[in-house]
Amino acid sequence: MNALVLIIVLLGLSAIAYRYGRRKALSSVHGNVGDLHSLPSYHGAYVVLWCGLPALIIVSIWLMGQTNLIERIVLAGLSDSIADMNKGQISLLLSDIRNLATGDITSRNPGPTVLAAAERYGDLQRIGSLLMNGAATVLACGGLFLGLRHIQPALRARPKVERIVRAILLIASVIAILTTIGIILSLMFESIRFFGQVNPLEFLFGLTWSPQTALRADQVGGSGAFGAVPVFAGTLLITVIAMIVAVPIGLMAAIYMAEYASPTTRSLVKPALEILAGIPTVVYGFFAALTVGPLFRDVGESLGLSVASESALAAGLVMGVMIIPFVSSLSDDVINAVPQSLRDGSYALGATQSETIRRVILPASLHGIVGAVLLAISRAIGETMIVVMAAGLSANLTANPLEAVTTVTVQIVTLLVGDQEFDSAKTLAAFALGLVLFLVTLALNIIALRVVRRYREEYD
Repeated sequence: MNALVLIIVLLGLSAIAYRYGRRKALSSVHGNVGDLHSLPSYHGAYVVLWCGLPALIIVSIWLMGQTNLIERIVLAGLSDSIADMNKGQISLLLSDIRNLATGDITSRNPGPTVLAAAERYGDLQRIGSLLMNGAATVLACGGLFLGLRHIQPALRARPKVERIVRAILLIASVIAILTTIGIILSLMFESIRFFGQVNPLEFLFGLTWSPQTALRADQVGGSGAFGAVPVFAGTLLITVIAMIVAVPIGLMAAIYMAEYASPTTRSLVKPALEILAGIPTVVYGFFAALTVGPLFRDVGESLGLSVASESALAAGLVMGVMIIPFVSSLSDDVINAVPQSLRDGSYALGATQSETIRRVILPASLHGIVGAVLLAISRAIGETMIVVMAAGLSANLTANPLEAVTTVTVQIVTLLVGDQEFDSAKTLAAFALGLVLFLVTLALNIIALRVVRRYREEYD
């Protein structure tokens, strides 16, 4: 029984628990709901918590600890073989064992010892899965039985259920906060290691980006130049082009759908526009690389301009088209949320529809529009596939949109692909880029909050 089947079984048991809990609560008062302390639905939810919560807890703990435990057991059986290995070699050996156990490709031809270890790894995984499935099923059935035993008219099901739900929501919030803190700390620690090898001033203000270095003694590599200004400039250039395309078109489309379009037209235009958000980014990348890029090059040649096949203009334009639904859909929802009484009051004072939009509706929905634009900017900064396929990998320091450039996310992907060791400046540079990108995004959010507080108009 794999994880999906186990989840289906637990969901089925939870549905049975809800039905029987509700039915028993009603039967205990002969159908007179007024004799119950809580509604029958709360009694059903109470039994569901007894049935599903312990099982989910044991499955979560099991999944978090199973892999580590199995690896320790497998390595304990290879203690003689790994005595002379360093941490990196042991990690590579474990990766080969896992790949062999799951039928994937390994980095080398496995020996008899590795094959035996992979077979043992697979056996332990199967045993662990069987034990987990059995324990979760037994706990779910036992919880169902105990929950049903507690059902009686005087049971305070609603306070108990709401208390547990509040605890679950609190735990979810704490997990989200801790995850964010963990991401920030991981970026900071690895960036500190990077800045221990590279001068921060060189990284932040250097004009040459060429992070190729030799990772091992038997490799050939450059000396490495980690001036990230060309990377940041390329990111800014493509983002600005994308925003020039996405923000005006998206905002005007939102205004049209919210204020001018008839219900029939809106029902056709809005879904058609939002289809753009469902197209995979790699498809946009193909379109940019095979159609938009060559088109700009041919048009530029006919005008006597030198246009690269991979250019910031092609990537930014296609990215802007991709981002239009983010701006239009969110802005449309915010504009529709403006009370109709504001529109009616503006019309009563003699304002035209365009004046009402400019002086009443847009100021009232400014905070939502700023949020939509920020989401679009974050989407543009984080995009990778379109830039790889349409703008290239060249770290050129230029403001010319007709030349090839690269972005922070593309460089992060490039630096972390292949045979890498997380002790070299080349690999650690990816974390430094990520940290700077995080700080820039944080600064944008702070600026947006100040803008919203400064210009937001609130109405009773």
